[in-house]
Amino acid sequence: MSAKEKSPASSTKPSATKPWSGRFSEPVDDLVKRFTASVGFDQRLAEFDIQGSIAHARMLRTVGILTATDLDAIEKGLASIGTEIRNGTFPWSLDLEDVHLNIERRLTDMVGDAGKRLHTGRSRNDQVATDVRLYLRAAIDHVLTLIKGLQRALLDLAENHTETVMPGFTHLQVAQPVSFAHHLMAYVEMLTRDAQRFADCRKRVNRLPLGAAALAGTSFPIDRQMVAKELGFDGVCENSLDAVSDRDFAIEFVAAGALTMTHLSRFSEELILWMNPRFSFIDIADRYCTGSSIMPQKKNPDVAELVRGKTGRVNGNLVALLTLMKGQPLAYNKDNQEDKEPLLDTVDTLMMSLAVFAGMIGGITVNADRMRAAAREGYATATDLADYLVKKGLPFREAHEVVALTVRQAEARNCDLPDMSLEDLRQFSPLIGPDVFEALTLEGSMKSRSHIGGTAPARVKAAIAKARKALT
Repeated sequence: MSAKEKSPASSTKPSATKPWSGRFSEPVDDLVKRFTASVGFDQRLAEFDIQGSIAHARMLRTVGILTATDLDAIEKGLASIGTEIRNGTFPWSLDLEDVHLNIERRLTDMVGDAGKRLHTGRSRNDQVATDVRLYLRAAIDHVLTLIKGLQRALLDLAENHTETVMPGFTHLQVAQPVSFAHHLMAYVEMLTRDAQRFADCRKRVNRLPLGAAALAGTSFPIDRQMVAKELGFDGVCENSLDAVSDRDFAIEFVAAGALTMTHLSRFSEELILWMNPRFSFIDIADRYCTGSSIMPQKKNPDVAELVRGKTGRVNGNLVALLTLMKGQPLAYNKDNQEDKEPLLDTVDTLMMSLAVFAGMIGGITVNADRMRAAAREGYATATDLADYLVKKGLPFREAHEVVALTVRQAEARNCDLPDMSLEDLRQFSPLIGPDVFEALTLEGSMKSRSHIGGTAPARVKAAIAKARKALT
């Protein structure tokens, strides 16, 4: 019989490098290998893949599927593989597609048939879902630690500037005097909500998919609760189809990451403005800035600019994941291989941004005199004059009109409200008395806002103390 006349059963088979190769009559095209492989990025899940495999093996032994000898060989083999990976000596292979098959093949080479039995009762579908959840749970814990570190850096800076006056802005125009510490505490509040979102996301991440197998569960008498307890999960995913196919927990994480990066980006924009000579509110330490290749005088706030830029990257990752999932039918589809790079990139970008931001905040020098001078521009205490008139009995809308006319007159004279004489001020309302000047000072303005959430130094100090206690 000629080669062309061979039956399919006797056709040349591909080399036995893939666990599913028996179904196919020709090897995978080299370009397809590269196109479909994920080992270039999912090898980062190796530690968690090993953790999941050990827990799965122990459960299989408990229910009588593995022998004690098999379990011992698997545990020792996986421990050795973990050492190889950490030492950088593990032989990663593109032919084996992903982290799971690479580890399984290496285990089989090391311990023989016991390695082949490990995959009993599971699929790569529930295996990868478990690995990603384990990885993301650890990432969330690290992110929460980094958020706290940044909050502490903000609190340290704020503690030294509860009495430092700066202009508060709306529409980027001078609005009212605020404490610089009060401004910093706004970001502490934002980061607190960010941390709450990650902590809440962690609850939904921390459910075990393993045991869902490919999509319908398994006919083997597995104990999913045992595996969940072994791996520190709060419980199991209750539906096998959902367990292997949805990535909403990853999308939720990236969404929380996008919000955190947005907060950092807003702060970055302010730092960039404040460092500009036209503001000169702050200086950022040299170690967090760079120079120009042509202009020797330049000191550029590149760290803040990069954080601002990387925010778009994380936002893009969120859109990519949402788009990835939007048209997928149940259950698992190969599309889901594309979830990892946006997720991993978000984790890396977020962690690096939080860490470098905390250091940058710790290296800020404040120009309190320049802040104070800027607060005296733009009639920052105009609202205080209106409030003063209201307390004297004038309805607020009338007081608003009186102050608007007063500001117009001050502009014409090119002076600030406190620089006008009592006689000049009384032209606009007979209710104005000598005590008005106390209300028009920057310190008086801040001190008068002494309620929860206000900028009065006493309130800001209390807010700092409360925030510190929450971080312990």
